[in-house]
Amino acid sequence: MSATRYTYLGPEGTFTEAALRTLPEAATRELVPMVSVPAALDAVRGSEAAGALVPIENSVEGGVTATLDELAKGEPLMIYREVVLPIAFALLVRPGTALKDIKTVTGHPVAQPQVRNWLGTNLPNTVWESAASNADGARLVQEGRYDAAFAGEFAAATYGLEPLVTEIHDAANAETRFVLVGRPARPAAPTGADKTSVVIWLGDDHPGALLELLQEFAVRGVNLMRIESRPTGQGIGNYCFSVDAEGHITDRRVGEALMGLKRISPQVRFLGSYPRAGVALKDVRPLRPGTSDGDFSAASDWLARCQDGRF
Repeated sequence: MSATRYTYLGPEGTFTEAALRTLPEAATRELVPMVSVPAALDAVRGSEAAGALVPIENSVEGGVTATLDELAKGEPLMIYREVVLPIAFALLVRPGTALKDIKTVTGHPVAQPQVRNWLGTNLPNTVWESAASNADGARLVQEGRYDAAFAGEFAAATYGLEPLVTEIHDAANAETRFVLVGRPARPAAPTGADKTSVVIWLGDDHPGALLELLQEFAVRGVNLMRIESRPTGQGIGNYCFSVDAEGHITDRRVGEALMGLKRISPQVRFLGSYPRAGVALKDVRPLRPGTSDGDFSAASDWLARCQDGRF
């Protein structure tokens, strides 16, 4: 495996590249753009790269389905880091293009809901065509395929374009979350401000089936930060659930919740325990009474004493 190569959703000039370059180690890695999320992750699976940075969640549009589905199937991969990047778009055009000249626009499908209102107000008669990434949309504008692209302002110079309008976003404080994915290994030590990601499959469809899975977290005081259903591809009504939970797999409450899930679910895929981006230890909410590692140890000791007749 190349220990010095990271792949990312390309081409050059994507928000994914901008997010990757915020990691300190990016300065010493070969950063290789790939045409799609599956291609970036397959390079890791095939030992062509040590890691891949891909988008996984947007604060406006929700989960990035290509990433969620790739992590749920195929050879297992693991999340090691996350990056949260504020997102604002620029309308990139070829030099000399005015707003009135724009008849077609392009961008990544996840970008469209983030600029829909602006587009309806300022360019109501334009036709939207999706691109593989926002930067790829900029490339298509450079080639003359479309009149304008929604992308990061930083992509303009790469593709010889001009930012006609900047700071475009329908929702204030829009953010996209990216994850650094590698081959499975021992998770990093807990920091106290961690997140654990898993994919869970339902055993059979019956009333309360999802509730039974969620109770494994609830009864142990594990807070869920995200849960999304994704089709398994095995027919209508067959779903798995992508879940982010507060805590680290080495925390007793999290570890026991995962063991509980493993007992009742036909398949549980562990995707990693890793530090939460931008969250300091002082900002982590206090644990509910009875859910700390000390509380679990005390309960285990009590049970042992009962079994020995020492209660």
